Formats: sequence, structure tokens, C-alpha cells
Amino acid sequence: MKFYYEILLPLFCIFQHYFVTLSPRNWQYIMKNTIFCWLLSLLYAAVSFSSFAGEDTNEKVLRQLDAVIAHKDKYIAEKESRVEGLHSRLRSVADPRLRFQLCDTLFREYLHFQTDSALHYVRAKRQLLPLLSDSLRLRSEVGINRAEVLGVMGMYPDALAQLQSIRRADLDKPLLAYYLETFRAYYSWVADYATNPTEKKRYLNRAQAYRDSIIGLGLVREGYEFVVADHLLFRGKVDSAIVLLERTLERMPAGRARGYVYHTLSEAYRVRGAQSEEIRFLALTAINDLEHAVREYAALHKLANLMYQTDQLDRAYRYLNCSLEDANACNSRLRFIEVSQFFHAIDQAYKLQKAREQRIVLSFLILVSALSFFLLVAIFYLYRNMKRLSAMRLDLSQANLQLQQVNQALSETGKIKEIYIARYLDRCVTYLDKLSHYRRALAKLAMASRMEELMKAIKSEQFIRDEQKKFYDDFDRSFLTIFPHFIDQFNALLEEEARIEPKKGELLTTELRIFALIRLGISDTKQIAHFLGYSLATIYNYRSRIRNKSLANKALFEQKVMEIN
Repeated sequence: MKFYYEILLPLFCIFQHYFVTLSPRNWQYIMKNTIFCWLLSLLYAAVSFSSFAGEDTNEKVLRQLDAVIAHKDKYIAEKESRVEGLHSRLRSVADPRLRFQLCDTLFREYLHFQTDSALHYVRAKRQLLPLLSDSLRLRSEVGINRAEVLGVMGMYPDALAQLQSIRRADLDKPLLAYYLETFRAYYSWVADYATNPTEKKRYLNRAQAYRDSIIGLGLVREGYEFVVADHLLFRGKVDSAIVLLERTLERMPAGRARGYVYHTLSEAYRVRGAQSEEIRFLALTAINDLEHAVREYAALHKLANLMYQTDQLDRAYRYLNCSLEDANACNSRLRFIEVSQFFHAIDQAYKLQKAREQRIVLSFLILVSALSFFLLVAIFYLYRNMKRLSAMRLDLSQANLQLQQVNQALSETGKIKEIYIARYLDRCVTYLDKLSHYRRALAKLAMASRMEELMKAIKSEQFIRDEQKKFYDDFDRSFLTIFPHFIDQFNALLEEEARIEPKKGELLTTELRIFALIRLGISDTKQIAHFLGYSLATIYNYRSRIRNKSLANKALFEQKVMEIN
């Protein structure tokens, strides 16, 4: 459950951030909500990190156990390969003593791996007894072997009958220690199997009595420290047992025996009530068991029960399945029963958790789908608005371009007006001077009574023609000052044979002067005719003839003239 919240809350904040930022309204609201979302995400990340930092210190060893379980088949394959090598040696050996030793090794290899095979090699050892010189002692050893494997298989009456059939007087000290250890193990198994508290306590007391007997032998052999530690635990001396086991662990090399130390330490910490340490040493025991391909074990299903109690149902279910699988493969009734005792409860809790997780996942998917739908709607809405905005920007760009063209035209018009106003004022002053001079000249003729010369001067049009020529020359120079390339650009609009070139001493021809006026914005035929002193028909004919000889669209010819610069 916590996992989904850890994903869902930051994801919700991110979606809210995007929904808010997609809104094109109220930017103050947008900023407030965006900052709030990310602060909330950062706060939750900090809380999650602190929770992760304070994570159970056993998580590392539990992850290591998970990895070992995942690769369990590899360790079993290595075990089977090693056993197959012993089988090959056994088939090639003829010496009874050596065959007996190989059968004993195979018995030890199979004892906690596959009990049927272990029992087979006990029988093989028994068949070799007549061929061996010390068959009486070895017969007792084989009998204890058989009792041990029967106890592992859960056949407790047969195991007890086998142990009771062995005469203690026939056992030497090492064999007696083995015999007593098997009896102790038998009563420990029976105590685990018992459901009645009184019977359970009676069996534990008998197991303790055999443990005391082992210690009383004074024979220090492999596993002696475990017996002493169990003795201390039974007597309530937990701290002494832990000190002894930790000291033993420090000097013990890596191997199968370390698993017994780990398991006994887990029992010691269970008695002390230190659950975290109990979990750690049970995990270490399970790792040691699985790496040595042991299938008959107690640590993993005990650890599964603790995982169940601490709400780690995934691990509890996985560990219990592994234990059940190995108990079946080993044919260990006790372990199978132990696993079955709380398998149903864990299985039901696991299924309920998975159903709850599926509901959460379904809800999560529905929520994500809804958020995705709203996000798509928001994206579509934003896309449509952006498209509109793009069209508006394009229209605005075109309007700006047109405005620039208008401004440029106005600028040119203003420049033309400035030049022509200056020319007009200058020409007006000049005309006033000339009219004043002309008036004085006529006045002199009149005062001198030179009537004939006066009438001749009044009737003469030479003065008007001269002034008109000067006016047009002045106009042409002014126009070409503003549009120095007018003639070339104008001719570029015409067919080659229709192009107009002024004569020597001329600046503009009448045709050029007409279109010069059009370029200045005077397009009315009547105004042009009045300006040039021609009839309307003449001006119209000039315009039509030139327009008909244009290279471009004739309707757009005068517009092209207006674009000359």
C-alpha cells in the first residue's frame, strides 16, 4: 500500500502542476499552485527518504536471502554434481572399507537433502558389515545412522525403537557422544511435534538430560559448543550463551557448521525478546542452509512466520513456499507439518493483500486514465488556442508589413511634398520678381508713350513660352532628383520597341512627364491635362497607348509605376 502512495502523491502533484500551467488565465494563481505542488512533492520526498534511511537494518541480509532463494537451483545442481562424483567413485571401488567410508559420506550428503537416499546408503553400509573386521562397533554406528535418518523423516517410533535396540556398553566414547546427540535430537523433534504443553515440556526436559550427559562426557568434538549453548539457554543463561556462540563464530571457518551457530543465536535472541536480531540470524541460517543445498531446515519457515507478523507478506509467502517445496523434496514430515501449521493463514493473508493491491492498481489505472484524458483535453485546448494565436500573429505580422509599406509611402510622399513645396515657393518668388520686372518694363513703355512697342509686348506669347519651358525643366530636374532611376525602371515595364528615351537636351518627354505625375500621386486625367496644357483626349490617348505596351498585366501597369523608387 505504501508503495502506491509513494508513487501516486508525487504523480498527482506533477499532473496538477501541468494542469495549472496549461491554464492561460490568472498567472498569480498559476504561480501559487505550481510552487505549492512542487513544495509538497519535495516534502514528501524528504519524508520518504527519512523513512528509507530509518529502514530496518535487516533489509540488506533479507535481500541477500531473496537472491539466494532466486538462485537455489544453482546450489542444488552443485550438490547433485558433487554427489554424482561420489557415486562414480563408489562404482569404481572394490575395497569394502573404502566403500563403507564412501557410503557414509553419501549418507551425510543425503541426510538433510533427500532422506530416502540417505536411508538407502545406511542399508548399503549395513550390507558391508560382514566384510569388515570391526563390524560390532560399526553395526552400532549404522544403527544410530538409521535412527537419525528416521528422525529426520519424522518416523519417531521407529527412530526410538532403533535407538533403544543399541547397547550403550558396545559404544566407545565418540560413538556414545553421537548416540546421546541423536537421542537429544529425537526428543527435540518430538517436542516440536507435540501440541500438548505438558508433553512438550516433558520432552524438552528429556532432551536437556541427554544434553547434560553429552557435556558430562567431557569430549570436545564438532558441535560441542552448540550443546553447551543449548544447555545455557535451557537454564536461562541467555547472555552467557550469546557470548559463547559469538566467540565460536569468530574462530569458525565458513561451512555448514556456521548454520548451527546462527540458528542457536537466533534462539538466544528470541528468548531475550530481540526480534530484529532474531530475524537477522534466522536469515543468515537460511542463507547458509540454502547455499549448502540443505532441504531439511527450520530457520526459513520460522523467518516466514516473523515476516508475516511484521506485515511483509510477500516475503512470508515466498519463504513458506520455498520451505514447503524443500520439505517435500527431502521427505521430512516434521518440517512439512511445521510449515503447514501456519501456511493457510499466510496464504489467505497473501491472497487478500494481492486482491487489495489489484484493486489499488485498478484504481490507480483509472485515475491515471482520467488524468491522461484531462491532460489530452487540456493539450487540445492549448493547441487550439496556440493555433488561433499563431493565426492572429500572422495577421498582425501582415498588418505590420502593410503599415510599414504605408509608412514608407507616406515618408516618400512627405519627402516629395517637402521638395516640391520648396521648389514651389522658390518658383513663386521668382515669378513675383519676373512679374514685377515685366510690370516695370511695361510701365516705362507706357510712360514714354511708346504704344506700338507696348502693344507688341502685350500681344507677344514668347514670355509665357519661355516661362513654361523653364517650369517644365524645373519640374523634370526636381522629379529626377527624387527618382533618379525613373526612366530605366519605367522602360523595364514596357516592351523593348515601346521604350522611351528623351532627346538630347531633354530631361523628360511628354509621355514620361505624364507618368511622372502619376508616380507623384496625380492620377486624375483632368489634372494632368491642366498641368501639361493638353486636352483630356490627348492625355487619355497617351496613357492608353503606353499601358497597352506594358509587359505586365495592363490593369496593374500604373500600380507598378507607383512602386518605382
